[in-house]
Amino acid sequence: MCTAATYKTKDFYFGRTLDYEFSYVDEVTVTPRNFPFHFRRAGDVPSHYAIIGMAYVVDGYPLYYDAVNEKGLCMAGLNFVGNAAYMDEREGKDNVTQFEFIPWILSQCASVAQARALLGKINLVKIPFSDELPLAQLHWMIADKREAVTVESMKDGLHVHDNPVGVLTNNPPFAEQMFALNNYMHLSVKNPQNHFSDKLPLHAYSRGMGAIGLPGDLSSQSRFVRVAFVRQNSVSANTEEAGVSQFFHILNSVDQQRGCCELDGGKYEITIFTSCCNADKGIYYYTTYDNHQITAVDMHRERLDGDTLVRYPLVKGEQIHWQN
Repeated sequence: MCTAATYKTKDFYFGRTLDYEFSYVDEVTVTPRNFPFHFRRAGDVPSHYAIIGMAYVVDGYPLYYDAVNEKGLCMAGLNFVGNAAYMDEREGKDNVTQFEFIPWILSQCASVAQARALLGKINLVKIPFSDELPLAQLHWMIADKREAVTVESMKDGLHVHDNPVGVLTNNPPFAEQMFALNNYMHLSVKNPQNHFSDKLPLHAYSRGMGAIGLPGDLSSQSRFVRVAFVRQNSVSANTEEAGVSQFFHILNSVDQQRGCCELDGGKYEITIFTSCCNADKGIYYYTTYDNHQITAVDMHRERLDGDTLVRYPLVKGEQIHWQN
């Protein structure tokens, strides 16, 4: 399971957690402007916007989990098991596979508004990358500094939802995730007042009691509510360090620890990595489960007019700063 979020100070930030029981060979990957994309049914795109994000590179192709392009448009795919459905090819539509969706949008769109226009013509088709990598059941968040949308391909068609909360987790479908926030409208960052009874001398005995009822479990719906509350109420300075630090604090509110979510075969779901991208500057920050120190890759330090992927393996070992 995963969680994605946006955050804005003077710059715009976008990122996600990737929660799973194992990882592929994930790498921070820069796709330069002249790396050729050969889409299975949608033709070739020899030149495009440069992209940076987390990807599993297979046979020279970047399978992005999340990414941002040089114009500041961001996108992430999250598990949507049991609800995602892909279609047969349709004439007159842009037939794009699930694994091509992120590069298809980010290669040619500079804003959510432009992405909306493409989404009106797209048909997500059920063509897997390979026999070894079958179709992943996903839905997506697309965001820029002005707005965000959630995209869900389901049995009854493609749904594009405005996403005013700037958060996405897994199930249920996004409209139901948003509706569930009505159950938590009483939450507050301030201490509560006694509305129970004016006949009882009730009082707040601790700080933070206004948030009693905020879910703390690891389910996708609860993570949606928790990150939405933390994000909506987050405060930070306008410096890069403060913005990045606060963004990681937002997503760390749903960090999954090994041992708390047991799966079959004695495996456990953990937060494999957490990402934060400054979409205005093209800097991709990340931490991993075993390395809490923030590592950064700046796309603009690479030769963006090139035609070869630039790949950075994740720094996974814990980095400890000794003070004595």
